[in-house]
Amino acid sequence: MANSKYAYVRSFELPDPILPDTFMVFRLDGHSFHRFSDVHDFEKPNDVRALELMDHAAKSVMEEYPDIVLAFGESDEYSFLLKRSTSLYNRRESKIVTTLTSYFTSCYVFNWSKYFPDKPLQYPPSFDGRIVPYPAEKHIRDYFAWRQADTHINNLYNTTFWALVLQGGQTTTEAHATLRGTFAKDKHEILFSRFKINYNQLDARFRKGSILVREDVEEPRPSLNQDGLPKQSSIDAQTHSPPDPIADSEASDTVTMGGTSASPPSEEQKKNEKKEKKGKKAKAKPPTRVVLLHCDIIKDDFWNERPLLLAE
Repeated sequence: MANSKYAYVRSFELPDPILPDTFMVFRLDGHSFHRFSDVHDFEKPNDVRALELMDHAAKSVMEEYPDIVLAFGESDEYSFLLKRSTSLYNRRESKIVTTLTSYFTSCYVFNWSKYFPDKPLQYPPSFDGRIVPYPAEKHIRDYFAWRQADTHINNLYNTTFWALVLQGGQTTTEAHATLRGTFAKDKHEILFSRFKINYNQLDARFRKGSILVREDVEEPRPSLNQDGLPKQSSIDAQTHSPPDPIADSEASDTVTMGGTSASPPSEEQKKNEKKEKKGKKAKAKPPTRVVLLHCDIIKDDFWNERPLLLAE
């Protein structure tokens, strides 16, 4: 940025780094999505196309930003977990919030026609975002448990509410009055006794939300022959490589004027080479892919199966 007599105005900009060594949860919500869903005729109580579009946009965000290790979505909301050690944008809150929010929104609009081919956008959707730092693993687990519990509570209410309206013939005002003061068991009873709907058998996407997590991609295994040994072609592909002209020229340089090879590397040089190789192996991480799940994130099983999820 060029210096000029006007550059002093930059002194009014305040730094906003997130506290170091903390997890960051970035959550975005659709802005005025009640109106947006009405204008675009979303199906009630859940529109699979709209939910799949949210998943698609969230997955694109995770693929673009590898420091995001976990995401959870429900309705028009998505939460993203950035690993504790992230240095994304120097941990500047405004930079992370604005960039991730705008990228998610762009992906949502960009992929709209794939899920709503017969319904062009009537006006551009918008999302708002925020970041909350959490110091401990317990807080992260409790946060995602809170969001999934919220998913269940909201979906149970909405499923019962729209059953009363669409199948029971009630007005929205009457349906709200019917459900006022009811507990979960009462809503289950209404769904089953009046509409033969077993809530526990509904799509897990609606009841549990969407979970996006990274999983390691297994390296391809060599094909085996009838004796159970690797085929020669597989061995050749793994052990032989095309000649390297640079390596060949370097090798030729080791020959002295008298035609004898240079002195072998010292023990110290060998140790340094081994250290370099170990360092490269330690840095190399297996490739990963982002997978979509609809499972329980509250109980221990999800976290026990992924012990490294909160390690960094």
